[in-house]
Amino acid sequence: MAGGLTPIRRVVTGNDARGHSKVIWDGPAPDTHWASMGAGRGHTNLWVWNESPAPLAGNHDDGNLPYDFCGPPLGGHLRVVQALPQAPSFDPAKDPDAVPFHAPKPRPRSQRTWDRGGINAYSSAMHKTETVDYGIMLAGERGLVLDDCELTMTPGDVVVQVGAWHQWVMPKGAIMAFDMIGARFVDGLAGLAQGHDVPLRSTPKLPAGVKPVRRIVTIDREPGKSSLVSDGPAPDVRTDPARPGYACARLWVTDGTPAKIVFESLHLPHTLEPPARGSVCRVVTFPPDAGWLGKVGAPQVQAFFQAMGSPGASTYSPLAPHPYMQKTRTLDFCIVLEGEITLVLDTQEVSLKAGEIVIQRGTNHAWSNRSARAAVVAVMSHDGKS
Repeated sequence: MAGGLTPIRRVVTGNDARGHSKVIWDGPAPDTHWASMGAGRGHTNLWVWNESPAPLAGNHDDGNLPYDFCGPPLGGHLRVVQALPQAPSFDPAKDPDAVPFHAPKPRPRSQRTWDRGGINAYSSAMHKTETVDYGIMLAGERGLVLDDCELTMTPGDVVVQVGAWHQWVMPKGAIMAFDMIGARFVDGLAGLAQGHDVPLRSTPKLPAGVKPVRRIVTIDREPGKSSLVSDGPAPDVRTDPARPGYACARLWVTDGTPAKIVFESLHLPHTLEPPARGSVCRVVTFPPDAGWLGKVGAPQVQAFFQAMGSPGASTYSPLAPHPYMQKTRTLDFCIVLEGEITLVLDTQEVSLKAGEIVIQRGTNHAWSNRSARAAVVAVMSHDGKS
C-alpha cells in the first residue's frame, strides 16, 4: 500500500432489459482517497445513497457521488478505510499532524460529526457521528477505544457503533469496511441511548465447523461518554438442515432512516429483508456445495426461506442455475470475509475471494461454494426501490 491504497475489487449488479440479473461493473473501486484521514490512512468509497428506500435502478455509478465523512442524513454510504503499519522510528511527540485531546467541537467541513482530538499518524481522533455504523474488520488489527474500555478487533469481528464516541488505534495496520447509516439524535449533540431494550446475550449452538461471529455494540449512556453495550458471539443464528454447515448470524436491524439510537434491535422480526426504510446486518457461512448439492429440491428450499421469515424471497425453479436463487427489493453490500465463493446471476457467474465486495441492486442471485472449505460473507441489506 506504499504510496497509495490497496485496490478493492467491487462488483456491481443490475438487470438487463428482460429483467435478468447481470454484472454492470467489475473492477477496482475508482473513488480512492489516499491520506484522506491523515498521513498513512485513506479510504475508498464503494457506494452512496441519499434517500431511503435506496434507488436500485439506473446506470450511474453511485460510488462516485459527493461524499461527506458522516454520509447523507437520510441515506448512508459504504467505504473501506486502510491504514499502514506504524513505522519503527515513529515518535508521537514529533508527529507534526498530532492534535491533543480537547473539548468536543464540530469537525470542520464535515456535517453531523464531532471531535475531541487525539489524532496522530496511527490513531484517529476521538469522534462521534450522527450515524449507526456496521464496521467489519477485513485485515490487520484495530484498537477500538471507548470512554469505558479498550478492545482489539481482528478480521471477521463486527462492531455496531450506535452513535457512540470512539477512537481507532492502528499501530499494526488495518483494512476495515464501514456501512454508515444516517441516524437521529433526539437530544442533540448528546446522542444518548433511547429506551430500555435489554441487549440479547446468548450463545447459540453452531453447526460443526462454523465459527461464532463476534458482535460488539457501543453507545453513549451519558453525555460525552461512550460505553460498551455487549461483546460476544452473535446471539441470533439460523441454520439450514438441508445444508449442513450453513449458518446465518443476524447482528443488527434498523427499522427506519434516520436510524434510532437504541441498546438492541434483534427483538425485531427475523427476515432476510430489512424493515421499511431500514437495514439488517448479517454474516453468513456457506458450506461447500458438494455436501448437499443433488439432495435439495423445492420442499427443502421452501422450508429454508420460511424459517428465515422471507418465503417470498425464493425464486426456486428446477431450471434455475442454483436451488437457492432469491430476489429481494434491497440494496445489498456483500463482503467476502473468508474463503472463495461464486455469485450466481441469471446471465453469468462471478468468482470472488476474501476482501472483494459485491454491490447488489435488487437482483436475482444465489451463492455457490465450489471450494473444499467454508466461505464467510458479511451482508448488509438496505430497503430499496426500483
